[in-house]
Amino acid sequence: MEIKKVLVIGAGTMGCGIAHCLAEHQVNVFLMDLSVEISRKALLKINERLHRSVDSGEITVQDKQKILEKIVIVEDIEKAADADFVIETIVEDIETKKDLFKSLDRAFSKDVVLASNTSSLSISKIAESTNHPERVAGMHFFNPAHKMKLVEIIRGEKTSDQTIIKIERFAQFIGKIPVEVKDSPGFIVNRVLIPMINEAAQLLEENIANKESIDTAMKLGAGHPIGPLALADLIGIDVCVNILENLEKNLGDTKYKPCNLLKLMAKENKLGRKTGHGFYDY
Repeated sequence: MEIKKVLVIGAGTMGCGIAHCLAEHQVNVFLMDLSVEISRKALLKINERLHRSVDSGEITVQDKQKILEKIVIVEDIEKAADADFVIETIVEDIETKKDLFKSLDRAFSKDVVLASNTSSLSISKIAESTNHPERVAGMHFFNPAHKMKLVEIIRGEKTSDQTIIKIERFAQFIGKIPVEVKDSPGFIVNRVLIPMINEAAQLLEENIANKESIDTAMKLGAGHPIGPLALADLIGIDVCVNILENLEKNLGDTKYKPCNLLKLMAKENKLGRKTGHGFYDY
């Protein structure tokens, strides 16, 4: 079945980027969040990005208009009843996600894929709340979602082959490179990446080196395009802490415990780019 209309639930950093990506590939998008105002802010952010692309000559004004016309803000699931694919990108809380997927399961026919953009939570547990767990899977994008090529596709215990194939083909259609992974805390990238960020923050906390030195060392010594502390700012300090806490809880290993500096920054709302202040100022 050709995917023509996608409901994106959650208009934060990731939902905004995913909606942008889909619209660029001429997919019709229903964008929904707890309030219309949040969705409108996301649309404004997409408009600003596209404006910069016009200024740089990457796209034309006409291209920009076509992309924006593909995104429609909706207030509730019923307004997106004819969507043939759903991507959830709400808060990283298992019970909140389970409640949402229970509602989605009732609202959409069983041939509609219900995908979660969770960065660390169990797809199998999310799917437990539905009557059709075979159509639930993870579709994990990376920030910025409209540019990053990778999409992790997570297979839950009861996810069907048909669902995985649908997501893989759709990911390729929107210009992504899919990598399949079994349902496990942190999947591939975050299982490796987030502990590295935690260790970099620990180095800074112990005053082993300043932030510029740590980031420069990892860029030049490990060939990374961006340093771990700058990357943490891009991902969001709160997201990093949340993933670490989930890894520690679900894997039962204290090596994943977030360092005090990360927890303090999250508490003080120094979350990185999205708040203007993190390890660096923006």
